Amino acid sequence: MCEGAGGTRWAEEALAAVWERVRETEAQVGSRFPLYADPGTGVWKTTSKGSWTGGFWAGLLWLRALASGTARDQETAAACTGRLAHWLGQDTATRGLIFWYGTALAAGPGNDSAAATLKDRAARAALAAYDAERGLVPWGDAFGGPRMLARADGVPGLVPLLAGVSQDGKDAAYGHLTRQLALSLAEHPPRPAWRAAPDGTWTACPEPAAGWSRTVPWLLLGVADGLHCLGGSGSGSGLWEAAERLAVPRWAAGAQLVPPAQEGAPEGPLDTSAAAIEAVALLKLAALARAAGREDEADPPAHRAHRILRRLTTEHLSANGALTGGCYDAGRGLAPCHELIWGDFFLAWGLAVLTGLTGPFTM
Repeated sequence: MCEGAGGTRWAEEALAAVWERVRETEAQVGSRFPLYADPGTGVWKTTSKGSWTGGFWAGLLWLRALASGTARDQETAAACTGRLAHWLGQDTATRGLIFWYGTALAAGPGNDSAAATLKDRAARAALAAYDAERGLVPWGDAFGGPRMLARADGVPGLVPLLAGVSQDGKDAAYGHLTRQLALSLAEHPPRPAWRAAPDGTWTACPEPAAGWSRTVPWLLLGVADGLHCLGGSGSGSGLWEAAERLAVPRWAAGAQLVPPAQEGAPEGPLDTSAAAIEAVALLKLAALARAAGREDEADPPAHRAHRILRRLTTEHLSANGALTGGCYDAGRGLAPCHELIWGDFFLAWGLAVLTGLTGPFTM
């Protein structure tokens, strides 16, 4: 996407501010992982193992290493990635979020062999968890609750992670993605979570509720990665149709650039992290459309992605580079208007694409 000479200066300045916030975060959290930060104090809630968000902190450090090119930043990113190994043995579909985003960029600035090995082990663990009868990698029980769930946030990262390991992995990635799409798109708005019954049927889960802000962005991200990783397998047309069903309403007149955390609750908090995820997914779809010679279909997602990123940087980015206004969990009132580590990561990635630092499919 090009605006002419100097047209991305605002993105370069915003990205420089993000790197400043990364330095502050690094100093504050040490060997722990940031989850969300108070918008007033900037103090992070942290965890020792990283939870499902640890890969985004590692990924953000790898993006910084790509920008700086310094050995120190590469070593910091590699050390953070190494601390994700705990999750190899955990039963969770969020291995995709943890290990794809935490390792994939390591092949760029640092060519880190340890990260590549970790990614391969994670992919094989995810493949071993694939349930062929139900056609997905179950949500798992690592975070409590029922194991046999299909959730929209169990799609992103897992599709390219699985697809990179073998043909069996590609088959599993396609099955996992299309199972979730069939379930989620059976309702409007798409429902993020479904529970499998012993007889093979699926029941809608009340949480996260239909209209959850990150449902469509997570699914769009999974579809874009599916088109990139699996398009040659004959799945392309169906995935393009799913992408259109998810994305076209987003660029209708009046569509919000930054959504409410819960559709139907306009007085509630916004979710800037959902907008940042969507921007990256749309940049991916625009690149895919151009590569396929579908130029007319590339313009709307590229234009909306640009507008989202501009809105986030002008209205929600603090002077020190924190993306504020993210909502961790509106239903529980948890961090309803905070800086979220995955929001920072996807904003940085979107800006990195706009400025030419990386491509939409570098990871």
